[in-house]
Amino acid sequence: MPESVTQKLIGSHLVSGTMTPGEEIAIHIDQTLTQDATGTLVMQELESLGLDRARTDVSVQYVDHNLLQTDEKNAEDHEYLRTAAQRFGLWFSKPGNGVSHPTHMQRFGVPGKTMVGSDSHTPAAGSLGMLAIGVGGLEVALAIAGEPLHLRMPEVWGIRLEGELPEWCSAKDVILEMLRRHDVKGGVNRIMEYYGPGLAGLSAMDRHVIANMGAELGATTTVFPSDEAVREFLEAEDRGDDWTELLADDGAGYDIDEVIDLSQLEPLIAKPSSPGNVVPVSEVAGEPVAQVVIGSSANPGLRDFAIAAAMVRGHQTSPEVSFDVNPTSREILTDLTEMGATTELVINGARIHQAGCMGCIGMGQAPATGRNSLRTMPRNFPGRSGTKEDSVWLCSPETAAASAITGVITDPRQWARDEGIPYPTLKLPSHHSVNTAMLVAPPEPDQARNVEVVKGPNISSLPDLTPLPEDIEAPVLLKVGDNISTDEISPAGARALPFRSNIPKLAMFSFTQVDESYPERAQAVPGHIIVGGENYGQGSSREHAAIAPRHLGLLVVIAKSFARIHWQNLANFGVLALEFADAADYDTVAQDDVLIIGGVRQALSDGQPITVTNTTQNTSFDVRHRLSPRQVQHVLAGGLIPWLASQQ
Repeated sequence: MPESVTQKLIGSHLVSGTMTPGEEIAIHIDQTLTQDATGTLVMQELESLGLDRARTDVSVQYVDHNLLQTDEKNAEDHEYLRTAAQRFGLWFSKPGNGVSHPTHMQRFGVPGKTMVGSDSHTPAAGSLGMLAIGVGGLEVALAIAGEPLHLRMPEVWGIRLEGELPEWCSAKDVILEMLRRHDVKGGVNRIMEYYGPGLAGLSAMDRHVIANMGAELGATTTVFPSDEAVREFLEAEDRGDDWTELLADDGAGYDIDEVIDLSQLEPLIAKPSSPGNVVPVSEVAGEPVAQVVIGSSANPGLRDFAIAAAMVRGHQTSPEVSFDVNPTSREILTDLTEMGATTELVINGARIHQAGCMGCIGMGQAPATGRNSLRTMPRNFPGRSGTKEDSVWLCSPETAAASAITGVITDPRQWARDEGIPYPTLKLPSHHSVNTAMLVAPPEPDQARNVEVVKGPNISSLPDLTPLPEDIEAPVLLKVGDNISTDEISPAGARALPFRSNIPKLAMFSFTQVDESYPERAQAVPGHIIVGGENYGQGSSREHAAIAPRHLGLLVVIAKSFARIHWQNLANFGVLALEFADAADYDTVAQDDVLIIGGVRQALSDGQPITVTNTTQNTSFDVRHRLSPRQVQHVLAGGLIPWLASQQ
């Protein structure tokens, strides 16, 4: 039968199971990606697993999130990651070399390969015809150790692109259109595969924009074919030999079908505080703007910066706007400079920052309270910027640059009409400024075994994970609504993120964006339960959002539904994730109610129904779980690490 690109990628790496939606499968993993906000836990997990040497084709540790060295903590973590990468046989990308996703695409991505990464935007590599999936750090550690990735086979969502993008629209508007149509949970348990004649007008980096933000729909990953656009990109990177063609067969079918006519798109923007809160820019034009930030893995390409430079040429940005530019790699900054575009940005008001995630993860560039910040970034969850009461909007570089000039949210089409300016013709280099000086290759195995892993005082050990009790009686310490994000569970930003390697310290920031009293109240009881709404745990793949509350005594989360990565992370660290059998029962539970789940170990082992008794309300309700038999054993043991130890 004709196969899609997704089916070819999974089929060529299938270790067990069949490609039937909903069935658990295992796939072989060729590459891994870790970054510094999640990588320190991965390195600790590799130590716990007793790994001697990475067993993947390529594994790379990037430092791109926590670049601000305001004290010793980040510098110590960087040294830990460098030496651990040397010890375990990983490449190391030094601080300032670039954001992991575009840098990996430039230097290591290969069509037809599989990759997992401890970053939810890992699917960006799907732009090259890869199957790249964001997962928790523990699953990345297992992949580095040579183990396959287990997941439920997703549905494949075929999205046919027709037509050409109009002037003043770009790839960001394509993915914002998908979010406008389907919101932040429309892609859960689905792989998005783009195909059709509209692809011809999208470069490999344009596709990166779309694949990156597929994560905001909750999709397992996004896949593009490997075609002439990919070949041109790899040849520009001096890696033409890595190109192979990978196309969907004629007549390939999909579980879900959708069409986007690119010619009908208009500039779009996501209002605060959700990537799914999308409206036309023209609908909100005129709102005052205090900050504009261009960069991040969601708009990492050279053209994304070059178009902004072309727009501000001869147009000084508004004196009321802080115009920040975060280059996404040293290569892109070099090319931008050689084009003269860096000078155009600087002389017209831009502040140039180092190559890294920066404001996207709340490490610097925090906006003023209540002032609008327009960003070409992938997320605008509450408080993610580093400002608790923030007002962050997500848009294309065209919309961002036009708004930086005018000082208000501006439709770039209207700005061009007002100024009498044609859409810029960009002359991008056909060959990129390849520079590998800040990539440190792994040493030979004999040398690696002699590397001393350097641990500063801020790096703790993983906490002990005790088995799930047979009977649970605990209070509902927190009740939250729909779409709670991992940024709200375990915040990033310059205050919390430096403690990413110190779980006891980081745990004290848990849920403080929602309820500042949670950590103190959690420490006062032996164990507790959290109740959530739809899509609980959306957003970042950081497993800190599971392990930090677990450290504070979290036993069970009962929600209407879960985001994929966080659901898996809860199981990996022995937290039982249950769903209301009837979503209406969510309304019958209040914060501080005491719940009893009796005989839960036996029920999980035997596959029996689970009933929860609310002793405070004198009611009961049924719950279900979606754990496979393999995952049930992990949860019973207290998590994947103690389960693996029990198998020794």
